[in-house]
Amino acid sequence: MEAPSVSDETHTAENPATFREVFATREFRFLFASMSLSWIGDYIAKAAVTVLVYSETESVALSAAAFAISFLPWLVGGPLLSTVAERYPYHRVMITTDLIRMVLIGLVALPGLPVWAMLALLFCATLASPPNQAARSALMPTVLTGDRLIVGLSLNASTAQLVQVGGYVAGAAIASVSPRAALVVNAVTFAASALAIRLGIEPRPAASTPERRQPLLRETADGFRLVWQTDVLRAIAILVCSVPLFAIVPEGLAAAWADQPGISDSQRGLAQAMIMAASPAGYILGGLVIGRFVRPDRRRRLIRPFAVLAPVALIPTLFDPSPPVVAALAGLCGFAVAGLLPVANGLFVRALPHGYRARAFGVIATGMQLGQGAAVLATGLLADRFDIPTVVGIWSLAGAVVVSLLVFRWPSAERFDAAIAAVAAPPAPDSTASSPAAGSAPAPSHGAGPAVPPARVPQPAHGSDQAQTDGTGHQPSSEVGRI
Repeated sequence: MEAPSVSDETHTAENPATFREVFATREFRFLFASMSLSWIGDYIAKAAVTVLVYSETESVALSAAAFAISFLPWLVGGPLLSTVAERYPYHRVMITTDLIRMVLIGLVALPGLPVWAMLALLFCATLASPPNQAARSALMPTVLTGDRLIVGLSLNASTAQLVQVGGYVAGAAIASVSPRAALVVNAVTFAASALAIRLGIEPRPAASTPERRQPLLRETADGFRLVWQTDVLRAIAILVCSVPLFAIVPEGLAAAWADQPGISDSQRGLAQAMIMAASPAGYILGGLVIGRFVRPDRRRRLIRPFAVLAPVALIPTLFDPSPPVVAALAGLCGFAVAGLLPVANGLFVRALPHGYRARAFGVIATGMQLGQGAAVLATGLLADRFDIPTVVGIWSLAGAVVVSLLVFRWPSAERFDAAIAAVAAPPAPDSTASSPAAGSAPAPSHGAGPAVPPARVPQPAHGSDQAQTDGTGHQPSSEVGRI
């Protein structure tokens, strides 16, 4: 039996939702278990695959390529693959993609497989990640509403950071004995993840009905247009894609940073580990503290200062501090990012019409993946010519300027409220009587007035579950949340 839900209005006005209230929602418990299992298996496999490929080829380049393959789907078609998730029920997308990955990773574990076949199977397996993650993201605001969504997303993000560290350690430990055994563990986690979704997530109709579908490329383009032509969505997208450009740099350059003059060989491994683990540790702490103990209305006001704090925290690296100090600065940066991203993410999904959440997730996820990769590459190239502390310090100083300009133009709370209210409001009885013209979106019948231009916020597709529930039978509140 579900625990009684606490009013979202109470959370917004007085106090944040609790972890107990979030886990009281049965569907979230299963979704959280499925997500955690998938992540644990993924990180174990990433560590194991690099060991397996290197042991087979003794090639550092091929070993690195095996690790980097996990980022390729977002480069070659992340938004397109995410759009596919809108065409089928979310629970079915998650189950299917988990089972596909289970089979493909199981094949990678077979002995005697050529390296090229391993890499091909790994690439095919990672193609299932964008639709799987998009479906999970789109389902979250249906399972949790109001401030429980914010706390749930903070919990997910902090867990992801914890699992990343633990998964890499476990993967390396298992791979040192048998890399193929680690891959089998990964395949089993995908099977368990699919079972958790099958047992715990209620079937819901697809967000996009067949009669409303357009060509896949056009639907993907509609997702981009919705994000970039809606002021509040555009502001969030730019901010959440920009801040990680600066926060990721210490982690990406940790190995070279630990190899600086004055650091002995015996200390380099510890220095690298401290710098790499500091940002995830700060994120875990920030996500739990801000998500659980800071009032919902205050969290929203803290978005802008946290956004500026993230790059500002790294500016002191200009003075070439010791690795423990660098780790402390990176931890502070991670804390700031954790105070920003979950809240901004909650606003983003609450301001999205149902039927656009998965494809919009693809837009944001692709921007973040490619942006972080480009930031590490750019600072790495600069570090070949200049010393790392100078590169990171100046990069962070530039980031502080850029982010300050972004938050200066941050929309008002009233505009966010209006955008969310327009999406939450039910359409007029005749608003779905006819299909929209190709390439255009139907205008909302009512809601936020001029705050949300009608042509920029399409209504949910006909036949979608407009009257969503939070897993306890309660209708969602129109209160403001986060991504």
